[in-house]
Amino acid sequence: MAVHEQKAGRLAFRQEGEYWNAYFAEPNTMHGALHLGSIRIRFVSPGMKNHEEIKAAFMNVMMDAMGAMLENVVGPVTWPDPPEPAPESERSGNA
Repeated sequence: MAVHEQKAGRLAFRQEGEYWNAYFAEPNTMHGALHLGSIRIRFVSPGMKNHEEIKAAFMNVMMDAMGAMLENVVGPVTWPDPPEPAPESERSGNA
């Protein structure tokens, strides 16, 4: 039996005010996105010691948490696509 893979959603990270927020969203929209977690933007911004490591760790925790939840519903989950910038239409800047 062939296994059919399809995108169930994506993780989206957005700077909003003083926070960097993680969302689980449908592949092509932020409408109805589920807020997963937040970290103060200063911890993941250049100028903060180890900011790249902290940013990567936050992203990994959000991927692991969402993957564990999805696995309970749909089975094993993979994140095959590397991070990519959000489309211009979804960018909120420093809202």
